[in-house]
Amino acid sequence: MNNWVETAIQLLRKSLYPVPQEFNELDWKSNLSSKSERLAQHISAFSNTIGGGFMVFGIGNDGQPLPLSKLEMDEIIQKLGNIARNNLAQPVGIDHSVIDFMGNSILLVHVPEQENKPVHLRGQDLFASYKRSAGQTVKLSHHEIKQLIAISTGFEFESQTALDNVSSDDVLKLIDYDSYFTLQERRLPDTKTGILDILASDDLIKQTQGGWEILNLGAILFAKDLKNFKALKRKAIRVIVYNESSRINALKEQEGGKGYGSGFEDLISYIMDQLQSNEVIENALRKKVKVYPEKAIREFVANSLIHQDFSVTGSGVMIEIFSDRIEITNPGVPLVDVNRFIDSPPKSRNESLASLMRRLNICEERGSGIDRAIEAIEIFQLPAPKFIRGDDFTRIILFAPIPLSRMNNEDRIRACYQHTCLHYVNNQPVNNQSVRKRFNISKNNVSYASKIIADTIDAGLIKPSDPTGIRLINSPITW
Repeated sequence: MNNWVETAIQLLRKSLYPVPQEFNELDWKSNLSSKSERLAQHISAFSNTIGGGFMVFGIGNDGQPLPLSKLEMDEIIQKLGNIARNNLAQPVGIDHSVIDFMGNSILLVHVPEQENKPVHLRGQDLFASYKRSAGQTVKLSHHEIKQLIAISTGFEFESQTALDNVSSDDVLKLIDYDSYFTLQERRLPDTKTGILDILASDDLIKQTQGGWEILNLGAILFAKDLKNFKALKRKAIRVIVYNESSRINALKEQEGGKGYGSGFEDLISYIMDQLQSNEVIENALRKKVKVYPEKAIREFVANSLIHQDFSVTGSGVMIEIFSDRIEITNPGVPLVDVNRFIDSPPKSRNESLASLMRRLNICEERGSGIDRAIEAIEIFQLPAPKFIRGDDFTRIILFAPIPLSRMNNEDRIRACYQHTCLHYVNNQPVNNQSVRKRFNISKNNVSYASKIIADTIDAGLIKPSDPTGIRLINSPITW
């Protein structure tokens, strides 16, 4: 079976259970519309979507199957193929497959992401380009079109200009170069020219005939104050502390001014200072310990900074602290399934930013950070974090300590699934003993751990692995 077919089946299952809903990557169709232009818009939208998308024929608007005949499917394939070749500014190669899904014949049509974006309707200008939003096909904004053009031409966010025609002296006034050298444990050059040359070698600034350009990478990481960069000031990090578990009463709000690199340690210290502490006894001495592990906070915040979509205007990373949880939200949908954050290689839309932040020791090596964060959460025996994919945002929710008896079934299944993911990447088996340790279940209550495992298997997230362990299923569905 083609990889795209497996992906489409996973998405179809997720879209139908537990609540039927269409996704940005998947559109149900009961049959073929007679409106060729609308179909061309759908193909444009999926072509402009990261990873492409799927049209599923044989599913009604209510999510119920509406079987199609072979003749009907052949007509759909022929008409869509003609539209994809002839009705768009650039021909789009689509693929199809007929599958048996829950006893019904379903036609899957795959529209791959196109390298040269935006894909727009033939005979019209670039503004006849489309995207998927909230499961619907809508027009791209002018700004979104500009961003797609920049990405398609290899002109990524990090290499775009934040401020141009800047003098040498003003570069050093605007950029926290001292932090740049300190974080890398490098000696500060003796001359202004030496400093500028090294900053330029890391693509933080670029020399021009009129002086210097400060690039987005340099500004977003090392700005002394992001307000000095008009296009980036809304990308400052916001931390909001609430009085209770709702957003009704905010105690205080802090917006960072520094770049992500130079201000990261201060940001983490500020967040940790806002968190509740528990008093524990260690070696006969009482000491206070924060209820959340700093390692997890650091990784999840860094992850949100790195993987945000800078093309989403008017919003940046936001950290909200409640009495019972922390929510970390960044603009942009994740590039991998949220269920595979732990055991899949990460994809980054801001690779230069991610690479430099790793060199600065702000985040872990590629692919290991989320694992370490989940490991720290298990050590603290906190509920499993929840990863949420929104229409144009990604959210991570960390929960404060609650006893196992107060966790609902979803909480227990999510924790067992993440526990299995963590052991899977470490090549360790999952069994009754490891699950008891994860939930702090006594040896006398083996049946409770067995029930949690059984419930996670029933949810379709893991399956038994002979002879004694538990392993991930090949195609997990969302819980």
